[in-house]
Amino acid sequence: MQGLFRVCAASLGPIAAIMAVGATAVIAQQQPRLDVPYVPTPQEVVDRMLQLGKVRTGEYHIDLGSGDGRIAVTSASKHGARSLGVDLNPVRIEEARANAKKANVSDRAIFELKNLFETDIGKADVVTMYLLPSVNLELRPKVLRDMWPGTRIVSHAFDMGDWTPDHRESVIGRTVYLWIVPARVEGRWAIEGSHQFTVTLQQKYQEISGTAEIGGKSVPLRDASLSGAEIGFAIDIDGMPYRFQGIVSGDRIEGRRNEWRAARAK
Repeated sequence: MQGLFRVCAASLGPIAAIMAVGATAVIAQQQPRLDVPYVPTPQEVVDRMLQLGKVRTGEYHIDLGSGDGRIAVTSASKHGARSLGVDLNPVRIEEARANAKKANVSDRAIFELKNLFETDIGKADVVTMYLLPSVNLELRPKVLRDMWPGTRIVSHAFDMGDWTPDHRESVIGRTVYLWIVPARVEGRWAIEGSHQFTVTLQQKYQEISGTAEIGGKSVPLRDASLSGAEIGFAIDIDGMPYRFQGIVSGDRIEGRRNEWRAARAK
């Protein structure tokens, strides 16, 4: 049979070549363009990523570029989360579904063949990823625009450019990063409470600074901080130090003990 095949192939050389090229082109068209190569995350790193993300029972976790599904499966099986893994590689998706079934979490670890940039991440409590530096940077505006303040982002190996992580550590020689999505607070705020004044805030991700206008004077804020929706700053009023702690909710801030509030000033 092998000899017969060689004779036929030789006699049909030009046609066979054309058919081979055509088949290769069709296969190439059918293969999805993968933004990130598949490199599995060591289980020790997976465990630490989910610990840093403080994944809790019932939370919604999304793993971008989920590969064989180990992060989403671990999140569902060990932390009780509802996990969604997305990937462009159909082979990896089937492998991930098989791993979820093996771990008895097929109902809580779901995998979809989808482009990560088309994934709705706005409802997630935690997002994990092991992508590439360029993909992280492209994803960063979507994270800041679509995700709620306080959402945790955990990345294996790669950062997000000039967005400083809230935490960074090494796990078996691999770097893991944590960010907490900050509320949008830049601009002028009218403060009401025992004292009334306006505050102007400047913001770069979770780093904030600013000044307060009190009695016609501009007073710099001290120890200004922002972590998710939690904001804090200190100022001196009439020579006395005051500390303001509150929770940002859209265009309003409520004091921790309802002793003050703020609204965006027009």
